[in-house]
Amino acid sequence: MTEDNGIRLQKALAQAGVASRRSAELLIEQGRVEVDGAVVTEFGTRVDPAVSVIRVDGERIPPTSAHAYLVLNKPRGVVTTMADPQGRPCIADYVQDREERLFHIGRLDTDTEGLLLLTNHGEFAHRLAHPSYEVSKTYVAEVDGNVKPVVLRRLLDGVHLEDGEARADTVKVTAEIKGRTLIQITLHEGRNRIVRRMFDAVGHPVKRLTRTAIGPVRRGNLHTGELRELDPKELGQLLDLVDL
Repeated sequence: MTEDNGIRLQKALAQAGVASRRSAELLIEQGRVEVDGAVVTEFGTRVDPAVSVIRVDGERIPPTSAHAYLVLNKPRGVVTTMADPQGRPCIADYVQDREERLFHIGRLDTDTEGLLLLTNHGEFAHRLAHPSYEVSKTYVAEVDGNVKPVVLRRLLDGVHLEDGEARADTVKVTAEIKGRTLIQITLHEGRNRIVRRMFDAVGHPVKRLTRTAIGPVRRGNLHTGELRELDPKELGQLLDLVDL
């Protein structure tokens, strides 16, 4: 890479907020920095932060970008659209102060709450929503009845739905309360109302459903209705998951 089409690696690390330039030089000297899969130890190495895949201690460092990457903890009763002709609460109500023209990645049913990603990066959104990249999603479902181990096994082995078989990656009971059961379920499926349909198929209708994780992005302390930017580690992991 010539001097005209790149910047020094230590400057790229500093711009990404990894370390000061002097500390970045130390990381390079220690062999802890990779560029496009190769360890770099030369201070004069030049990179294009928008194209080069840079890692420190194996973790992807996303470049500074004009794109926005956000996560919303969607409340129950909010429609997953950016406008609603019926005047119902929708996603746009939570991003009206943002300058970017944002759109949501995938959707959640109106009665489902939890994590929803928003961005203005079209290719990122396309890949993240595409089933070939198999980004996992975790939910907590409150279902009717006491769920027996044999039912959990059915969810793992696969249940037949009208549009094909669906199976969970992991499933576990987290609590039982007054004839209802709380179950944490993780799957790569993205079909419409897939979690609700799976539990209907095994005889335990969902009463309340919350998405608590999308790949490496966790709800954590994000309150219902709150919006935040993805942190660099989350974004780096998602970029890796979708090969960007």
